[in-house]
Order: sequence, then structure tokens, then C-alpha cells
Amino acid sequence: MLGKGRKISGRGEAVAANYAFGPAEDDIIIKHRLLTRTTTTRGEPPLKKLQKKFTSFVSEFDKDDETSNFNDCDKLARAFLQELTTFEIPLLKSKAIVDANIREKENFNELKDEMNRQIFQAQGDIEDLKMQLEESKVERRHKEECEAIRKLIALQPPRSHTQKLITDLEKEITKLDAENTAASRLLELRKKQFALLLHVVDELQNTIEDEQKSLVEEMRIASEELKNGMDDTSGGSEAMVVDQ
Repeated sequence: MLGKGRKISGRGEAVAANYAFGPAEDDIIIKHRLLTRTTTTRGEPPLKKLQKKFTSFVSEFDKDDETSNFNDCDKLARAFLQELTTFEIPLLKSKAIVDANIREKENFNELKDEMNRQIFQAQGDIEDLKMQLEESKVERRHKEECEAIRKLIALQPPRSHTQKLITDLEKEITKLDAENTAASRLLELRKKQFALLLHVVDELQNTIEDEQKSLVEEMRIASEELKNGMDDTSGGSEAMVVDQ
């Protein structure tokens, strides 16, 4: 039997309810009450009434008075059967409810399995759609890139015009190469001529220096000879004077 639970609130605090039995004991008691149908709160429990009817019938059946005993036993038997029928009807109802609950549970389990299967299938479909979405994004990006390249190509001049420009540029390059080769040769010639000119200038400078040195040397020799001649002339005059 369940004990009374109470809840006291004071200063914002709640006190937990105290029970005489735990959850396991409560389940056992409730199951026993359902089986024995002792859950009614009005009158005597059906199982006890059935037990009393059966006890009265058995006690009357055990008496020695056959005439009065037969009628009483018949009445008590009818009363017992009636009480048994009354007791059996709720049991049949309970059994029907239990069977209905079992069928409902089975239907629920089947529905649950079906929902789980559909959920699993939906998850697979979602993954497939994600992959298709990614592939579509990649394909769309490639198409956009191809379209951008196509527009760039469309903006370019025709191939014939481009080929003509390339040919003209090749001719211009060939011409410039030829001019470059000629300029290189001319520059090399000018370098050789300049080197020869420097060599000639150097030789001329050396010649001038040598001639200047020779001229100085000749002037020195002439000056010495002139000096010696003058000395000789002065000596002759003195000799002549002495002789006189």
C-alpha cells in the first residue's frame, strides 16, 4: 500500500515526497491488485465476494439435510456462477484490452520499423542528393569557366588577322636581326679602325719624341762644335800676337 506523499514549500525550497514503498514494490502491488481486482474503493472487492459465494456453496454442500440442502445448494451454485460470470466479464474485457494493446504495440513496432527504414532510406537519398549537388556545382563552375573562355576568344581578332600580324612581326624581327648583324659588323670594323688609329697615333708620338730627341742631340752637338771652333779661333789669335 502506498504511503501518503507530501510536499512542503517554504522559502522557495521544495521537500521531496516520502513513500512507504519503492518503485519495484509499487509495481508488484499494482499488478497484484489488477489480478485480484481489489482496486475498487466502493463495497467489497469482487474476489472476496466470489470467495464468500464459493465458501457458502461448499459449506451448504457439506450439510446432511438432503432436501433443504439441494435447494440451497442450487441457489448458492447459481449465485456463485452469477458472481463468477460477473467476475469473469471484467477479466474478458481486460484480456480484450491487453490483446488490443498487444496488437497496437505490434502495429506500432511495425510502424516504427517502417519509419526507421524510411528514415535510413531518406538519409541515403540525402547523401546521394548531396553528391549530385556537389557534382552539379562542379559542372556549373566548369560551364561558367568555358563560357568565360569562349567570350575571351570571341573578343580576339580572327585567326587570319592574327597570322598576318605574326608574319609581319617575323619579317620585322628578321629585318632587325639583319640590321643588328650589320651594326655589329660595322661596330667591329670601327673598333678595329679605332685600334689601328690609336696604334698609328702611338707610333707617330713615339716618332715625334725620337725626332725631338735627335734634334736636341744634334743641337747639342752643333753647340759643342761651335764652342770648340770658337775656342780654336781664340787660341790662333793669341799665338799670332805672341809671334809678332
